[in-house]
Amino acid sequence: MSWIEDPEFATGKPFGPQTLPYGVLVTGSGPVVAVRVGRHALPLRGIADRLGPRLAELVVGDSLDPLLAAGRSHWQELRERLTELVTTTRAPAGAELVRIDWHTSVLPFSVADYFNFFSSRHHAQNMGRLMRRGSRSLPENWTHLPVAHHGRAGTVCVSGTDIRRPSGQRKSSGDMSPNFGPTRRLDFGAEVGFVCGGEPAAEIPTAEFAEHVFGVVLVNNWTARDIQLWESQPFGPFLGTSFATSISGWITPLEALEHARVPVPDPPHPLHSYLVESEPWGLDLRLEVWCNETLLSTPQFKGMAWSPAQQLAHLTVNGAPVRPGDLFASGTVSGPERDQRGSLLEMTWGGTESIALNDGEQRTFLQDGDRVTLTGTAPGPGGSVVGLADVAGTVLATSRR
Repeated sequence: MSWIEDPEFATGKPFGPQTLPYGVLVTGSGPVVAVRVGRHALPLRGIADRLGPRLAELVVGDSLDPLLAAGRSHWQELRERLTELVTTTRAPAGAELVRIDWHTSVLPFSVADYFNFFSSRHHAQNMGRLMRRGSRSLPENWTHLPVAHHGRAGTVCVSGTDIRRPSGQRKSSGDMSPNFGPTRRLDFGAEVGFVCGGEPAAEIPTAEFAEHVFGVVLVNNWTARDIQLWESQPFGPFLGTSFATSISGWITPLEALEHARVPVPDPPHPLHSYLVESEPWGLDLRLEVWCNETLLSTPQFKGMAWSPAQQLAHLTVNGAPVRPGDLFASGTVSGPERDQRGSLLEMTWGGTESIALNDGEQRTFLQDGDRVTLTGTAPGPGGSVVGLADVAGTVLATSRR
């Protein structure tokens, strides 16, 4: 029983008391830190007195930055206290529920740095066959370390932000020289992101992953495949992916995913000791990819070859620290079947096999006006379901004339 009268706030629903994700909503008094309860949000500023001074100062501002910096003991204490407050039969003094769909979400934290991995074996093999024809499908280093590239933190945007079609250089096989213009092969990448917090640290062991990761978001790594193909010789993605990366407006706490932990697939050879896990940090996350009103695919995160704990260990093994607000993404999540792939490049096999939408239209790559939405869930305690908030964006025409 709870004082919150919302049918979606139940243990059988993704955003019941077992989830309690954090976000920032814009209300009449400005941006406020809130926790999601079903279809509503509970702003924390109004109930700060009920949290105690140790926790109140972390959530009365207009972003999650102070909470991210506070560290795991504060995260655990706040989650425990909020669980108590939302599952009682009487509303705490100062509590006010607001409908999520009546307010605008903003980026809930300051993105300090951004990294993108390449950890799905199926995606890596497909990309090798599609973009490096004639070469081995997997790079030689891929099974030895989590391959990644550095992104642009300033282009990370919150779910709901429109995505402007980017322009750049591109060269098809029949062109004598590269041309410049709007991408003709705009794509999405269905990924999972991890928001870092706690004390800045380097050389983080896999066993200390939970000390440095606050929570999880869904990520759409928008990609201009024609720009990416031309520029990625010999280096990795640059302008083809740096124009926009969308993330969920609500961060699911890592602790909510305790029952979703699974081992990653066994590697084909022994790993260096810093990548060996003493406990499993793979995650059984079930994603859905929608274009307009059509369900395109259902990627399964549990098949990823590298866990987020291994990714964080590799990210910091050379002495480079992570800081509160750093964000790292898994790389596109893909499975062995066409309806488990996390990008149109793979689903349409490089644009050679079109996909039919429910309205009868065909797609190989995204058109202006298309809206892409990623959703996700995970198993929770007692057979419940933990939700990962949607990430959505609509493609706008290029701004170049």
